[in-house]
Amino acid sequence: MLRLVLPGITVSTPGPTLSTLQSIFLIFMSLVLYGVFLGIQTLRHRDYFVAPGAPTQNAHAAADGDPSAKHHLGMLIAYAIPIVLLAKQIAQPIDYGISVLRAPAAFGGLLVAILILAPESMAAVRSALANQLQRSINVAMGTALSSISLTIPAVLAIGFVTHQQIVLGLDAVDTVLLLLTLVVSMLTFSLARTNVLLGAVHLLLFLAYLMLIVEK
Repeated sequence: MLRLVLPGITVSTPGPTLSTLQSIFLIFMSLVLYGVFLGIQTLRHRDYFVAPGAPTQNAHAAADGDPSAKHHLGMLIAYAIPIVLLAKQIAQPIDYGISVLRAPAAFGGLLVAILILAPESMAAVRSALANQLQRSINVAMGTALSSISLTIPAVLAIGFVTHQQIVLGLDAVDTVLLLLTLVVSMLTFSLARTNVLLGAVHLLLFLAYLMLIVEK
């Protein structure tokens, strides 16, 4: 809410933007919250993210003695570097295709998001199909939190370096859709058991987002 709704309400700067002080606070807050989440997931409450019946181990021992953690960290860095280097080259054909097809500009952001989130999304779907629901939720939640908590601070920092004004605030239509999605998500995760109806509601909300890109 502070990242996507508040910029359209503040009056310190014109338009849906944040002042320098507000941007610095948002960067700091995002990084702190993501750090707290990592601490909860890997140290203090690691058992919350382990499927029932799965073998558990001491978090400190796992961090020190598990070679797979170092392997995964190395692979993450190896995958991130080409993505960063190719991001500008990927944006050029996307922008050209949007201009030729006269599609809404928001399609560019949607296509970039699909490219970035596709590996994690496919991993979450595969885990769900294999009835590994805890793993599926862990992947999806980690992806969502990292996308919000790390992408926005990075964008704001780049804006400071390049002296560009970053527009974060959503319009009224997108704000309503965001609030509706948050309410449905709270209902989904607060229930002891979920069902296919809640999944269908989430899917329909996503389809509504696609429809609103075309016409609001």
